Amino acid sequence: MPERTTDKGLFDQYTYEQKLRLYEALAELISDNKRGLFDRLVQHRTRHITVLLEDIYQPHNASAVLRSCDCFGVQDVHIVENHNRFNPAGDVAVGSSKWVDFYKYGTIKEACDTLHAKGYRIVATLPHENDTMIGDLDLSQPTALLFGTELTGLTQEAIDLADAYVKIPMYGFTESFNISVCAALSLFSTTERMRKETGINWQLSTEQQLELKLYWSLQVIRDGENVLKNVIEKLNL
Repeated sequence: MPERTTDKGLFDQYTYEQKLRLYEALAELISDNKRGLFDRLVQHRTRHITVLLEDIYQPHNASAVLRSCDCFGVQDVHIVENHNRFNPAGDVAVGSSKWVDFYKYGTIKEACDTLHAKGYRIVATLPHENDTMIGDLDLSQPTALLFGTELTGLTQEAIDLADAYVKIPMYGFTESFNISVCAALSLFSTTERMRKETGINWQLSTEQQLELKLYWSLQVIRDGENVLKNVIEKLNL
């Protein structure tokens, strides 16, 4: 299970109480240290801020963005594979692809329509003179940070579909940051402010946290999917 792209509805059929029973059974197969880590880290996970990538193709950049998402507690990554296949390099991602959720789309419009339907405001990162600085971006609404491909940046269609535009301050001769650096700087700025500002309900719900720990458990238990099937049968769920 290197990427959770096909099994996101794995626990949809179960009630909260049934999910709790499942996790309690799976947790017996996990070390105390790992369970404690799950309990601590899940408190910092968020879907209030998410990342939308348009046609990222260099493996080290793709991996670095995933690693930043995991490090800053951003749970979801939305990926448009218009022309290029998203192919993270394992040595750079350092296992981060196991802990974040992937959503893949064939077109930028499909991705933006899906995020808009979920209540996200799509914010494109552009170096325009009149754009809002990343540190001044309004985070009161769920926000999807949109980043473009390495050589040409965002397509015009992506720019047109965005709801707002931000830039990162630069004071050198180079006109832009590398995509992975841009994503890391943007995520640091937004997630830090999100956690400090009052009135932003950025944490996952109790049930969402429980479900996430169930998925994480499958990553650390050997042959996790088959173990889960046996536990479900044993609990008669």
